[in-house]
Amino acid sequence: MAARRRIVVGITGASGVIRGIRTAEALLKRGFEVHAIVTDAAWAVIRHEVGKDFAFPKKLALYGEDDSASPLNSSSFLVDAMVVAPCSMKSLAGIAAGYAQNLLIRAADGMLRFGKMLIVMPRETPLSLSALENMAALRRGGAVIMPPCAAYYHAPKSVDDMTDFFVGKILDALGVEHRLYKRWGGHAG
Repeated sequence: MAARRRIVVGITGASGVIRGIRTAEALLKRGFEVHAIVTDAAWAVIRHEVGKDFAFPKKLALYGEDDSASPLNSSSFLVDAMVVAPCSMKSLAGIAAGYAQNLLIRAADGMLRFGKMLIVMPRETPLSLSALENMAALRRGGAVIMPPCAAYYHAPKSVDDMTDFFVGKILDALGVEHRLYKRWGGHAG
């Protein structure tokens, strides 16, 4: 019997925290063991964008960026993949440089060191040259760079539909089945 897949979801202090929150929820719903690292800045954004009363699901293993007791601090704690959504430019730079100043960056660095899937959803526009170079460095290191670029072929009707599309793309990269958005089937007629 195969072990349940263990996924880490990192949420940083950039707008769009709902993408990381909904990714964690979608993975839990599909039976994954999910560990979330939420930075201090992300908590401020969560309060602003999602609400002061927001609470993560109880099944989620939740850690702060300075949690030195977290099992995620050690690469001996086996993890299958990691998603950072949204990824602030500060966290992106830290991951690209291997500057493991906090738990989130340390966990992401471990993914790269062991050649495991790391999906980074950067959140900024327009992009500076340094941001593009950091993304290129991460891509060369094996990370999947997944900017939250909107699509309209699935005829979204709400912000939730757009969020489902982004979360669905993350699940696609992880190889997880879902029906969060209508896939492109070509032009009719």
